[in-house]
Amino acid sequence: MKLLRTIRFDESDTRVFPEAADPGEWAVPGTFAFADADPETLSRQERQAFANGFLGLESFGWSTLVTVATIERDEYDAVIEVLARHLQQDYGAPDFATAKAAAREEIDYTASLCEHPINTLLSLSRFIEGDAIREQFRIVPPPGDKPHTRIWEITPDV
Repeated sequence: MKLLRTIRFDESDTRVFPEAADPGEWAVPGTFAFADADPETLSRQERQAFANGFLGLESFGWSTLVTVATIERDEYDAVIEVLARHLQQDYGAPDFATAKAAAREEIDYTASLCEHPINTLLSLSRFIEGDAIREQFRIVPPPGDKPHTRIWEITPDV
């Protein structure tokens, strides 16, 4: 099984989001966090989380990038439980069974995004289109994937 993990290459997430996820947290897109939000009324950091953040499932902070990782079935089930508790406590799910069903749907959706090789980096763009929030996911190519262009050549003196 595969799921997304947060990754951090520099400290920018700690400056651009209201709270940054720690590296290595299991993550989901987390669009549900903005279901009732008006992006126009969000703070600058909240708008950044809306536009580009994945939600970490330990700190419930945000991450710009995630990586595809393997997860064992028992850990997958535990992540569902963690998200269900969060949905009930912080988002007002009426009971744990309802929260768990919503959490399972979010985690299963996230797993469906992981049909890439392990360690594939993903980014997210989230935007309003009509009355709906839309998500676009992009594979972030690793440095060095692009061929280098030779800009000079050393030739021996003649």
